[in-house]
Amino acid sequence: MDTRRRKNWSVVILLCLLAVVLALAGCGGKARITEAGSTTVQPLAEKLAEAFMEDNPDVEVIIQAGGSSTGVKSCNEGTVDIGAASRELKPEEPDLITHLLARDGIAIVVHPSNPVAGLTTEEVRSIFAGDITNWSEVGGDDEAITVIAREEGSGTRTAFEEMVMGEELVTATAILQPSNGTIRTAVASTPASIGFMSFGYVDEAVKSLAIDGVEGSAENAKTGTYPIVRPLYFLTKEEPEGLVKDFIDFCLGSEGQDIVQDQGYIRVD
Repeated sequence: MDTRRRKNWSVVILLCLLAVVLALAGCGGKARITEAGSTTVQPLAEKLAEAFMEDNPDVEVIIQAGGSSTGVKSCNEGTVDIGAASRELKPEEPDLITHLLARDGIAIVVHPSNPVAGLTTEEVRSIFAGDITNWSEVGGDDEAITVIAREEGSGTRTAFEEMVMGEELVTATAILQPSNGTIRTAVASTPASIGFMSFGYVDEAVKSLAIDGVEGSAENAKTGTYPIVRPLYFLTKEEPEGLVKDFIDFCLGSEGQDIVQDQGYIRVD
């Protein structure tokens, strides 16, 4: 009897172990790539990841945001495989390897009801510095301007400051937002406002202004006639290998760059 019981228990234990092994195999069978950083890069990276996973169903690519500074920090610390930045790296930041993914124009946007169709770069600088405070000063209605900007650490803000503001500072009265999407929402709901955001986020909810007489479009950004254009980077701590290299190569190849173009960014191949 004791021998029979021992045999039965052995069978039960073996079956349980087999069930655990099968469960773990089903849950953990996929290889994983992680990316985090720029909110400008995020929607593009998500589309690229979807396409890559369709071709590689045994791979999971996880895309997160957090801002360009987060992308730099996370990549350097090794908490993600790939960082993302929508600006050049700063001299004081880690010496990471940059992979040029795309180029992106920064649109100056207003509420669709705003009669102003365009501004000069100098006018944009003066508005965001708080020197021009009423739309009537630039050909608009007699309304106080509400300035909406990105928070410190944003790659979009850093690029905007470098290309537009120069030595001037964004006014302390600006309403700060954490992402391109919240900039769009804030401008769309505030008729006298102005903001800046990635071309990739512009839709019918806001109006993109011509700058120095040049319409804000991907084509004008590609030809160099539109003045506010910045790079979008993937970042790695070392030269990529294995699946990470495969994913980056896919993104920089013709199929990935077709997605870049379809999403309203400027291809670099």
